[in-house]
Amino acid sequence: MPAYRVIGVIGGMGPAATADFLARLVAGVTAAHDIDHPHVLIDSNPHVPDRNAAVRGDGPSPGPALAAMAQALVAQGAQVLAMPCNAAHGWADAIDAGVPFVSMIDAALAEALGHRPRCIGVLAVGATLALDLYGRASPVPVIAGDLAVVQPAVNAIKAGNRSDAVRAALAGEAARLAANGADVIIAACTEVPLLLSQADVTVPLIDSTAALARATLAAAALPDMDG
Repeated sequence: MPAYRVIGVIGGMGPAATADFLARLVAGVTAAHDIDHPHVLIDSNPHVPDRNAAVRGDGPSPGPALAAMAQALVAQGAQVLAMPCNAAHGWADAIDAGVPFVSMIDAALAEALGHRPRCIGVLAVGATLALDLYGRASPVPVIAGDLAVVQPAVNAIKAGNRSDAVRAALAGEAARLAANGADVIIAACTEVPLLLSQADVTVPLIDSTAALARATLAAAALPDMDG
């Protein structure tokens, strides 16, 4: 059974997505007892300045808040940091707390590239698209979902609306991306996989939250001293 470094979670963007990330961490461990799971420290702060407003110039940068959260988690003992919010990775450079930081963008993109796509589609919100977080990191072309469809769907999910109509809107946009050449689609906003699943999409769907959880557990795993 592997042992783990202490994981610190820079969260709250939004709260449901952070709770989903913790559930993915728990599910990702083969455990017989509580003690087999990693120690996880979570700062779920919904008051981090809005990422979309910041990139539009309508609000303050979230960078200082993210940096302060990271430093506080490390001061409490975190040895590996993760942040389950795609858009907030536009300010990941502010996070310099002296411990490894696991990039959600890199984790999701690595899983997408495992399907050997010629083109990747992303379902994302304003800041992720405006900063081209996936496009800048990808070696293959990336096409974006329609913000006029995805943003209202994400807003609805954040407000607790998990209706068939919201699911259908996201599934329809995924279908449009596939029809336009996307061989794989990344759910590049942590609210999207709270509703949309592989059953709704005709090409491989990469859940960025699940990808980050897997990458975080891998980064936090200690060497097997008995091996």
